[in-house]
Amino acid sequence: MVRKDKEMNNYPTNLTDNQWQVIEKFLDVQERKRKYPLRNIVNAINYLLKTGCQWRMLPKDFPPYNLVYYYFSKWKNEGVFEDLFIKLHIWLRIILGREECPSLGLIDSRSVKTSHHVDGCRGIDGNKKIKGRKQHLVVDTLGIPLAIVVHKANIHDSVGALQVFEDMRFKFHRLAKIIADGGYRGEHLSNTLKATLGCDLEVVLRPDECPSKFQVVPKRWIVERSFAWLENFRRLVIDYEFHAETAVAMIQLAFCFLMLNKIF
Repeated sequence: MVRKDKEMNNYPTNLTDNQWQVIEKFLDVQERKRKYPLRNIVNAINYLLKTGCQWRMLPKDFPPYNLVYYYFSKWKNEGVFEDLFIKLHIWLRIILGREECPSLGLIDSRSVKTSHHVDGCRGIDGNKKIKGRKQHLVVDTLGIPLAIVVHKANIHDSVGALQVFEDMRFKFHRLAKIIADGGYRGEHLSNTLKATLGCDLEVVLRPDECPSKFQVVPKRWIVERSFAWLENFRRLVIDYEFHAETAVAMIQLAFCFLMLNKIF
């Protein structure tokens, strides 16, 4: 039986009715006795992602934190978050009058600090002086990722990109070009992309007229905006996840909630 003795506070992170109707189709919502509605579980995960609190610090009007974490782990391991992320991406592109599969991608990465409570998947980015992990994304022209890979921060972009391209294999038949910055230069990377995905790699460099002044490079700003969106989720500002695949799930969820806000 659904618990009714304590009402949920109306947090800004709570799902709307329309958003919940979409998400519940991907969950195991069965007509059986439940002490806590699954909608409250999802609201708790969104609250944690947005505010950056610890699992144990979830407000008491949410279901118990260990139950919330159980469902988060269950849905992550079963691929529910990834499935939701893919379906919402397709739906958003269709609503905006785009083809389901994009033809252009943009790749970049950012290094984020990690907590000391993580596994061995972390290193030091000597360029940015950050000890942690890199979040590597390929996004479409809407800024929504086509691939998300999290790896050690000491892995160079041109090497980490190989993992990203492999993750995209057999998924995007219309993809014709991926735009990158100067960190992805090299004939080997370009040839690998051509062999893996059958598309071209275009490296776009900033103008040299005034190196000290910030220059907006056409198209490349889109992936930078995607990283800026992630800054709105405090849980993602520092990588607190023990496993890198959990960090990937958190990024997928962040973009799921972003897409739901765009659709509704």
